Amino acid sequence: MRGLHVLDFSRERDAMVDSQVHTADVTERRLLRAMRTLPRETFMPKSKQALAYADSEVETAPGRWMMRPRELAMLIDAAEIDESDLVLNIASGRGYAAAVISRLAETVVCVETDETLIEKASAALGNAGCDNAVVIKGNPREGAPGQGPYDVIFVEGAVEMTPRAWFDQLKDGGRLAVVLWQGHIGKATIFTRSGDSIGQRTVFDATPRLIPGFQKEPGFVF
Repeated sequence: MRGLHVLDFSRERDAMVDSQVHTADVTERRLLRAMRTLPRETFMPKSKQALAYADSEVETAPGRWMMRPRELAMLIDAAEIDESDLVLNIASGRGYAAAVISRLAETVVCVETDETLIEKASAALGNAGCDNAVVIKGNPREGAPGQGPYDVIFVEGAVEMTPRAWFDQLKDGGRLAVVLWQGHIGKATIFTRSGDSIGQRTVFDATPRLIPGFQKEPGFVF
């Protein structure tokens, strides 16, 4: 019976990539291969595993949500992650996005504030063989300055503001990939650092849930 469940999830992974990801014009082969092979279901509670490959967000902890496969793939693709890149994953949750990114980058540093999520993500990443990804406890707003600077900072979920600390931790030419909520619309945005300047471009509309604690406040850049 267990073997049948594995076979079913394998089919669902292929269907997810074919019907949700590839149809969104994501053609990066390393990214498609990662999403076809990584067991997305093991990065969520057992009670939610039946939803692992659905075209929807999945709540993985109170107030914390795993992004839709399509939107996650599109945002990772837009970040243009290279195999030599050092990536910071903000609010990494149970670690699925970090696992996917680990197949593209040299090293992934994940910052998470919830002890239970850190434990779950570390175990899932280890079981998936993602030895180049590490989860550390910290304040996602502050990033992880001691591990940077970073080629890419990837934010898993939506925010209404982007802390200056994130931009300060980007290398020259580094990219911040994030979904910004503007009113009732989420805009997937790539910020690029060039010296002391920050450029930005909107790449697509998206609807991930707001990460708790990232409502707009005075003193932030955007």
